[in-house]
Amino acid sequence: MDVLLLIKAVIMGVVEGLTEFLPISSTGHLILAGSLLGFDDDKAKVFDIAIQTGAIFAVILVYWQKIRDTVVALPSSFQARQFALNVLIAFLPAVMLGLLFGKAIKANLFTPVVVASTFIIGGFIILWAEKRQERNPAVTRIHTVDEMTALDALKVGLVQCFAMIPGTSRSGSTIIGGMLMGLSRKAATDFSFYLAIPTLIGAGVYSLYKERALLSMDDLPLFGVGLLFSFISAWLCIRWLLRYISTHSFVMFAWYRIGFGLVVLATAWSGLVVWKD
Repeated sequence: MDVLLLIKAVIMGVVEGLTEFLPISSTGHLILAGSLLGFDDDKAKVFDIAIQTGAIFAVILVYWQKIRDTVVALPSSFQARQFALNVLIAFLPAVMLGLLFGKAIKANLFTPVVVASTFIIGGFIILWAEKRQERNPAVTRIHTVDEMTALDALKVGLVQCFAMIPGTSRSGSTIIGGMLMGLSRKAATDFSFYLAIPTLIGAGVYSLYKERALLSMDDLPLFGVGLLFSFISAWLCIRWLLRYISTHSFVMFAWYRIGFGLVVLATAWSGLVVWKD
């Protein structure tokens, strides 16, 4: 295996893990990083989706107690069944839209300029959502994921569909969308993490199956390295984020998105950096 290719896999794995659960778009960062590294062919695109599974293992580890308790209580607890049903309800809209439009979106929207533009737009939406909650705390009516109804879950599932546009951010869509619909910052973040488990595992398995002709056993070290570093960096990031949101808002991430998006657009238009489409 090419050592340089393994180094690229390490970098992409770290980028995935650090950005997957922050409201800054892991897909967008992977597109930009892949463009800079020259790691953006068809196999690399499968790699980008597959290594999300490593980040999901980190979620399962951090939330293992809740996941285990829910599974054990399913036969006897209405609350456990309602929680599991809510995750399923929120998961389905993205599945249906992904199957219908996923190919067209990847063919037309996975470009650095689109990513930069959605970075900026998403940043302003985060600023608006945080200002709205600050000015009117009464809009927050749900403080834990167990208080969510099926309708609340469906609404979060619908806003998750916006994340199909690269640069939007799956975490950003579900967390900020949840906050706009009355979830507290903590409840929206927790539900976003739980929803990520079926969403990203499903996307990874589907992508590997659909593009299996591109892959061979020789690709195992590449994918294994990406998964490992995605897992480690995601685990560190999740633990940090849960502590961070207990005393801070998402405003910092909004300004990061806006600033980073402007830098990408400026370098693209000036020719300083040749971003590959």
